[in-house]
Amino acid sequence: QVQLVESGGGLVQAGGSLRLSCVASGRTFRRYHMGWFRQPPGKEREFVAAITWTGSTTFYTDSVKGRFTISRDNAKNMVFLQMNSLKPEDTAAYYCAADQTLGDYERPHSWQYWGQGTQVTVSS
Repeated sequence: QVQLVESGGGLVQAGGSLRLSCVASGRTFRRYHMGWFRQPPGKEREFVAAITWTGSTTFYTDSVKGRFTISRDNAKNMVFLQMNSLKPEDTAAYYCAADQTLGDYERPHSWQYWGQGTQVTVSS
């Protein structure tokens, strides 16, 4: 089992920044690929970013490229999502996810473990 807890969400004005954190406990964190998803109000959960267990490779959905950065600190069992130049359309509940395989990483069902989420609201 891997337990994930997100933090760092909040209310921010358009153009602002937030840094989301996700701390993992349980099995060996460094062997897990990590991802961030978001679920806007009334919509399905969607892929945002992912990082391999080594941290050497990252993936982003097109709408956040150049604005968001995913990173991890395996010594602290943590993964981060730095979000800059936030837009109202980034408003969503953001979820941290973990899995030992990196298959169809853009699909939620490919990820085994999930956190409870943290709300990000961007005002215009």
